[in-house]
Amino acid sequence: MAESRPPQLAPHEAWITGIGLATSLGEGPEAHWQALQAGTINVDETTFKPYVVHPLAPVSFDAQIPKKGDQRQMEAWQRIGTYAAGLALASAGIKGNTDILARTDMIVAAGGGERDLTVDSGILNTEMQGNAAPGFLNERLMSDLRPTLFLAQLSNLLAGNIAIVHGVTGSSRTFMGEEAAGFDAARVALARIASGQSDIALIGAAHNGERKDLLMLYEFGHFALKAPFRPVWARGGDSHGGFALGSGGVFLVVESKEHAEARGAKPFARLSTVVADHARRKSGGEVTATLERLWDRLGARKDAAIITGATGAEPATAEEKAFLAAHAGTPVRATATRFGHLVEAQFPLGLALAALSLSRGELFAPSDPTGFEVASPTAPSQIVVVGTGHWRGEGMALVEAVR
Repeated sequence: MAESRPPQLAPHEAWITGIGLATSLGEGPEAHWQALQAGTINVDETTFKPYVVHPLAPVSFDAQIPKKGDQRQMEAWQRIGTYAAGLALASAGIKGNTDILARTDMIVAAGGGERDLTVDSGILNTEMQGNAAPGFLNERLMSDLRPTLFLAQLSNLLAGNIAIVHGVTGSSRTFMGEEAAGFDAARVALARIASGQSDIALIGAAHNGERKDLLMLYEFGHFALKAPFRPVWARGGDSHGGFALGSGGVFLVVESKEHAEARGAKPFARLSTVVADHARRKSGGEVTATLERLWDRLGARKDAAIITGATGAEPATAEEKAFLAAHAGTPVRATATRFGHLVEAQFPLGLALAALSLSRGELFAPSDPTGFEVASPTAPSQIVVVGTGHWRGEGMALVEAVR
């Protein structure tokens, strides 16, 4: 007797219904669209000289984090992320809706927290002067580091603060792994919604690029861009190569079509596919080949526009550019030229800008003196978001217009 199997249900469509943006270009979808169309780029070449950063635009954290006590116990990257999450919830029309927020899953891509530079500098100076007694390091760490600073190193505290401040109390996941963490946050959210395991999710990340300790770490790997600033495609592999760190928070509300329609929510766009891989990068061309394989798995049309988080770090960016050049005629936009590199938040940023562009019926203006980026004469119906990690990881997403 043949085995009886239940019918396979069609996957649920996933709609992007909320966008929360707080970056060097301002806050909110409208301000970002205007800045993108105007070609605005905000960079700082002096504060961390010789390094270039894209600083966070002035924001009033009180607007999304009303309790000063909550703000004080957060490090900067957590404040930025919690702020952007509130913007996304408001954009989706669910901020303060305790019923929906109690069912909203949260998937966050996060780094490893920030350092107390004053304490670190004092310890290092004493060690260098030869004045450190036995047990000195442990004693200083126990007495000088306040508990809230230590806890701020825990990556899942961004999700915890969002839950406390905004009441998002569904399931919670935090991924680490630099750019690849952003790929997986989107990939897992889409898989859960498509399968019916989740109705609605808040996904995203935050990054504070205005950190001396972080600049030092990336300089050790020869990744940090030095002044003068150049757009991504104009950096090449010379002494001006590398990435300019950016500060910003990016969060999206993604939900099933049925859930959105039931509450009368309108979509910015549809998140159709997210794929990721991990090229070995032992020899030249492996990143290019991996990106081609990911493209084939997406099912995108040949005329789909591309928004890439290309960092400027080599050789990854050169190999990504070779992939993009093989798709000649496709309009390309590099987010790092405008926003800097937001590491974990770079892929969510691409998703947000793709959804925003599709909802507006046009791709935002190019910003590239080399001519690699060209104007888009037609309204895109599909945008592919590409992410290539500066050191490891590759990912892509297909974002489509909802007619």
